[in-house]
Amino acid sequence: MKNTYLYIFCLCLLSLASCSLETEPYTQQTDENFYKTTDDAYLALVGCYDGMQVATGGAGKGVPVVSEIMSDDCFGGTGNSDKYDYAAIDEFDISRAPAEVDMFNDNWIAYYRALYRCNVLLSKMDQIDWKGDTALRNTYESETKFIRAYLYFEMVRLWGNIPLLTAPSTENVPQASPDEVYKVIAEDLVYASNNLPSVAYNATTSGRVTKWAAKSLLGRVYLYYTGYYGKTDLAGVVTKAQVLTHLEDVVTLSGHALVEDFSTLWPAASVDKYAGESNKEVVFSIKYTFTSDYNGNTDGNHWLVMFGMREFSSYPYGRGWGVTVNSKLWNAYTANDTRRVSTMIGITEEKIPFNKINNQREYTGYYNKKYSPMVDKDGKDLPLTMGSQFWDISQFQDYTVLRYADVLLMAAELGSGNAQNYFDQVRRRAYKTAFTALPVNQDNIMNERHLEFALEGIRYWDLLRQGVSKASSSIAETTILLNGGVQSSKTISAGNIQKTKGLQQIPNTQITLSNGVLKQNEGW
Repeated sequence: MKNTYLYIFCLCLLSLASCSLETEPYTQQTDENFYKTTDDAYLALVGCYDGMQVATGGAGKGVPVVSEIMSDDCFGGTGNSDKYDYAAIDEFDISRAPAEVDMFNDNWIAYYRALYRCNVLLSKMDQIDWKGDTALRNTYESETKFIRAYLYFEMVRLWGNIPLLTAPSTENVPQASPDEVYKVIAEDLVYASNNLPSVAYNATTSGRVTKWAAKSLLGRVYLYYTGYYGKTDLAGVVTKAQVLTHLEDVVTLSGHALVEDFSTLWPAASVDKYAGESNKEVVFSIKYTFTSDYNGNTDGNHWLVMFGMREFSSYPYGRGWGVTVNSKLWNAYTANDTRRVSTMIGITEEKIPFNKINNQREYTGYYNKKYSPMVDKDGKDLPLTMGSQFWDISQFQDYTVLRYADVLLMAAELGSGNAQNYFDQVRRRAYKTAFTALPVNQDNIMNERHLEFALEGIRYWDLLRQGVSKASSSIAETTILLNGGVQSSKTISAGNIQKTKGLQQIPNTQITLSNGVLKQNEGW
């Protein structure tokens, strides 16, 4: 008899307090006495949410951080005496850290654990007594499929070549083709788009998958897949016209909208004016809370600390490990674009008395403000003020996966009849009274996406979907940075990005455990 380990979860759908998917050990059950009732189904579903939360926030290298380091907007940074794993990711060059052959092993394990939970629940749908409530079954099945699709999308973008499992299994299988993986992603998202209830935005459902989240993610997947792989539809499942219809549904039916002030989307940029983690612009977010510890509770945002100023706090910005922002990003904004000062912490511009330059590698004078650790007015780390014992692993800002602004710009890019209006909505908010119209075309949309979503884990994938050559030419540079206060040359080679096709290293441990069934990506 196979044992299935279960947990009691608390799914708190609150906003500012960031109460989310918390776990405590409960009991041990088996397939024979579980997956019977709707209560069982709910617990299993929340287990899937928890798996996604751990995979994206509590295990390994945070993919939102890695996505920024791989882009042209951030450098690996970190401490002047740290190892060079983030430099290897940044430069697509394992020779920068030749011993780091397992940089993403914890990520790999967490992703497949989360997928296993999803596959188990999906395999038990017919076994559960739904008491005739077909709508509830469809909702739970749709949420689970969305989570599976999201996990696979993150994995296939990062690694390109991954084993595909759609049933609970620990079988040693070879890597599937990306087309096979994207077909499952597309089918899961179409199912969720068609079967989740058409309920308009409500702050109390924050953190739960909605119809609008499924339709929006379908747009992102379509644009990436067709761009990176040069296809005309999404794995033979969804056409451009169908994707655009889904996005237009979000615009007209979802109840989502832009918040009036861009800065209020980000707690460190707005403090007392913060719109909250359940504001109307958030289409889907991954929830975190402040209760992480070193005894197995991994429900905090573990990656946020990477973006903090190196070992230095200055209200409201908290200390962290010092992934730095490229000064080119600051210069990409015009002075009358309100997004610049909401996106980046400028050490000189804000007259911050930063005194840890000698501890900081690849210092630029800029850090991520959208995702920054925070302190109170007394300089105490917010996780500690909330009651946590661990300031680093108990950061609790949610990760906004999809914003309504993205829906508008994706619909414009796909040729909506309202494309100019959608494009202008995003830009009017950014420039306020300084707004001047620009024609809606591909170049202007991509530039606007850069400015709107900078430091949110989106830029790299937007570059890569325009082609590896476009990404490599945009990211490659040679510049002078400060390492421990000393000027040093930094080179990111276009050739390395082209050689790896923009993909990252598959963990060597997984290749070894597979007895060579798994193959390493080119260039690593």
